[in-house]
Amino acid sequence: MKFIKSVEFIIKKSKFYGFLYECENENDIKTILEKQREENKKATHIVWAARLSFPFFEKAVDDGEPSGTAGRPILNVMQKKDVKNSCVVVVRYFGGIKLGAGGLLRAYSNVASLLFK
Repeated sequence: MKFIKSVEFIIKKSKFYGFLYECENENDIKTILEKQREENKKATHIVWAARLSFPFFEKAVDDGEPSGTAGRPILNVMQKKDVKNSCVVVVRYFGGIKLGAGGLLRAYSNVASLLFK
């Protein structure tokens, strides 16, 4: 596994930190997530999506955000960019203002898009 890039995105006082990693297998993904959870113990959510080419693997996890508003938008960006052998982790620190389903979807999509620019 290899760290590639990180970005920060703030909306309505919520802070989103995105991390892009190159990975080769599910064990790499597990290691990345353990590291992020250890380093961000006070985070509200640690959302992620990953794609591997061989064996084929795709997964998106919302980590407590409303279903389909966090991990899936990240995975959609990865699919559109045809990114493989990668894991995107977005760490959210809640700022006290609810973003709603549409706001969350846009925020997580934006962070993922920033990682691939």
